[in-house]
Amino acid sequence: MEALLGLAAAAHPVRLLEVGTGSGGIAHHFGTHPGRRFEVDAVDVNDSRQIHDGYRFTQVSDIQLPFPDGQFDVVISNHVIEHVGDRAAQRGHLAELRRVLKPDGLGYLAVPNRWQPVEPHYGLAFLSWLPVAWRTPYLRWRRRGDDYDCRPLSVRELEPLLAEAGFDFVQQHGRALRTTFELERPGA
Repeated sequence: MEALLGLAAAAHPVRLLEVGTGSGGIAHHFGTHPGRRFEVDAVDVNDSRQIHDGYRFTQVSDIQLPFPDGQFDVVISNHVIEHVGDRAAQRGHLAELRRVLKPDGLGYLAVPNRWQPVEPHYGLAFLSWLPVAWRTPYLRWRRRGDDYDCRPLSVRELEPLLAEAGFDFVQQHGRALRTTFELERPGA
């Protein structure tokens, strides 16, 4: 994320918000960064953090963010939008990200593509390809859970939502794969 956003050249301190912090690893990484100064806030609807230091945490109850407009230099939403609800909730999630982001700020949005052959949350082939009404029954039939609470988007569905929310955006698929390989290749 740091490399894709070009944060090495960012002025300090950088105000960063992570939406959907989960275990707290990303917020902790930036909040305790050895070479750059980040002031980090993190939010989630559940407090399932395993790492607590280096950032401020606020539990939220929905997509509304408890911050003033234009507060953050960087906003991260890493595999969150598919969990917020229907299309209206997804639209609202993006609008809230844009609202709290400074006009010249940077956003990082990572999403699983609806058309991935294997759905990443449950490891089931073609789960997200099914009509919405069939997803939970399929999940139950395969004994992988009781409720499929995800609504992954295709690129064709996501890009108009980003534009509606006022984001200028660039797809980073290829660059992300190259950067990951460069950082994690054997012997690096």
